[in-house]
Amino acid sequence: MDILRFITAGNVDDGKSTLIGRLLYDSKSILIDQIEAIEKASKFKDNGVLDLALITDGLRAEREQGITIDVAYKYFSTPKRKFIIADAPGHIQYTRNMITGASNSQLIILLVDARTGITEQTKRHTFIASLLKISQIVVAINKLDLVNFDEKVYQNIKNEFEQLSNKLNLKEVTFIPISALNGDNIVDRSEKMPWYSGPTLLHFLETINIQENENIEVSRFPVQYVIRPQTTELHDYRGYAGKITSGIFRKGDNVRIYPSEVEATIATIEVNLAEVNEVFAPQSAVIQLDKDVDISRGDLLVNLTNLPKFTNELTAQICWMHQKPLQIGSKYLIQNQTNRVKAVVKSIEYLVDINTFEKQFETSEVQLNQIAKINLKTALPMAYDSFDDIQAQGGIIFIDESSNVTVGAGILE
Repeated sequence: MDILRFITAGNVDDGKSTLIGRLLYDSKSILIDQIEAIEKASKFKDNGVLDLALITDGLRAEREQGITIDVAYKYFSTPKRKFIIADAPGHIQYTRNMITGASNSQLIILLVDARTGITEQTKRHTFIASLLKISQIVVAINKLDLVNFDEKVYQNIKNEFEQLSNKLNLKEVTFIPISALNGDNIVDRSEKMPWYSGPTLLHFLETINIQENENIEVSRFPVQYVIRPQTTELHDYRGYAGKITSGIFRKGDNVRIYPSEVEATIATIEVNLAEVNEVFAPQSAVIQLDKDVDISRGDLLVNLTNLPKFTNELTAQICWMHQKPLQIGSKYLIQNQTNRVKAVVKSIEYLVDINTFEKQFETSEVQLNQIAKINLKTALPMAYDSFDDIQAQGGIIFIDESSNVTVGAGILE
């Protein structure tokens, strides 16, 4: 049975947590004691209605404010598929949390309040989804019950979003009118919207074909740890542990190691303490080479037929996540997989106007939640692949050296 990883995103109070709660509740994926706890907590609400958002809003601060602060992960399954859900916060100051959840998602559900329509945060989340190359976008137009299930309201929002998706060249967009609170078109088809003939949300999630973007021709192995037991039995053992991010490695393959650019041959491959002839993404393994090479955490093993980019001049599209703005000349640690290098911001090519998606070229800094294209220079050359070619090898994060806080995220071109 395959697994679908998806994220819900939208504005504050658009009903993301309620939607997930409804999915879990109506698909009978929560335990009786959980239901009893939710019923008990819901008694404190003025209307006495079962508050399904409590299934994901686990922090006390979230419950008291009625908002989601952290990314909440939930797991459930149906006879057709398993699911991993990331419930992202809607507040603009928590956009960085949304990026974290979206980075590992195959599908995104964008919730839109039928009363307010497309907002700036909707556009920001849509743009981030397009940057991260999320192949499937579901626009769930929620709270139709509060507009009397008016088809015109649904159609107007759909038309507006289609204009938005055309600007971003989004191809796979599905629109579903719902009421998460009452369960309309979530698991069961709603009789209150006879004008809608499409699938329910759960049916769509169960049947959508998600193709993994695995590149089997380009092999990449970032070294996480060097194993040197130095025991009597394993006196000369030197293994390189890590996770295959792309492609296949086989015993006897010739590889190149970055940043040294030394070449060697794979002598052995071990998975779960057993020797194997090959290993492929996304498996974890220990690789031994036929000769001693100076390799440490952050080095990259690649096949000789498809080499990565190797330079200290980087171009990236970024989303800034910190109150202190990124400025020309700012210095950060840049991390790509296990590799971490020092870098300086050489220039800011442009900012993206989140409302029009037009480029603003006259700027000297990138502020919190802004999206921009920048140029970096690293202290040492870095081996990487563009995000379009290998997503796992094309992402970076920015780390403040003084505080060790992650202050930004980006994709490499």
